[in-house]
Amino acid sequence: MIDSRRLQVLSYVARHGSFNRAAAELRLTPSAVSQQISALERSLGTPVVRRSTRGVELTEAGLVLIDAAEAISAELLTAQREIDRLATARTGVLTVATFTSGGQRLLPAALTSFTAAHPGVELTVIESEPEQSLPLVRSGAAELALAYHFTGPPPITEGDRSGLVWTPILDDPMFIVMPADHRLAGSSSLGIAELADERWVHGCAGQSDMIEHYAALAGVELRVACRGTDYQFAQSLVRAGVGISSIPEVAVTADPTGLAAVPMRPPGPCRHIGVVTPKRRPSALALALVRTLREAVTQLPPNPLTCR
Repeated sequence: MIDSRRLQVLSYVARHGSFNRAAAELRLTPSAVSQQISALERSLGTPVVRRSTRGVELTEAGLVLIDAAEAISAELLTAQREIDRLATARTGVLTVATFTSGGQRLLPAALTSFTAAHPGVELTVIESEPEQSLPLVRSGAAELALAYHFTGPPPITEGDRSGLVWTPILDDPMFIVMPADHRLAGSSSLGIAELADERWVHGCAGQSDMIEHYAALAGVELRVACRGTDYQFAQSLVRAGVGISSIPEVAVTADPTGLAAVPMRPPGPCRHIGVVTPKRRPSALALALVRTLREAVTQLPPNPLTCR
């Protein structure tokens, strides 16, 4: 039988990569932490960490244990929510994580339908990018996340150790957003090579790296006017004449004043939007919201800037 206290100590060691830092957070001595890990290894008959001058790394057995520890922690959190619901006679609670433009364009209609069908549910929405929201779902702090990835495989694949499931809901093509009076505003589509002389305003750190990668493949070095982290801010700078920007369709502003949007021609990135749920038993409320989201994206009203 695996000792739950030793499993907790291993979790802290894995998080910090150090006996000393884990000990400080646990308010134990490094020696006590080392003894707990050694005792765990003896009970299992196999090493769970590799010790070196650079710190501590998990072995394959250690990784299996950490997966189990995270699943147990998430299950306990789910159980606590259910107990709280029973104790307070609430219909239920649901925590949703979402990236900003998904929360602005995709989530509201889904939540409107969801709350109408599930009155009394206490909703909490956490604004976070996928690198933060996926761990929230894995830990049980959120029951599901609206997330995205750019061109390439999704952040979750079948059979991986994430403990998560990726459900695709929407492909989100890229548009070149520019001032309405730009010389290329009437184009049917544009490739990066045609924009070699432009100044660029980036609205997402991860996407900016990818755009610059595609530009390099086309033999173009982008001239960057701003590296921002918000698509609406980027479009406000475009409207002011600072430069042009590559924006996923869902994030393109619904206000066409002063702007034009032209489809980005391949090769180039595309944003893929999906819902992340835990592989362990998702709650009935979480599954209901996933279904509502999938229905809502099929009924999105057209964006006046991208529908020409």
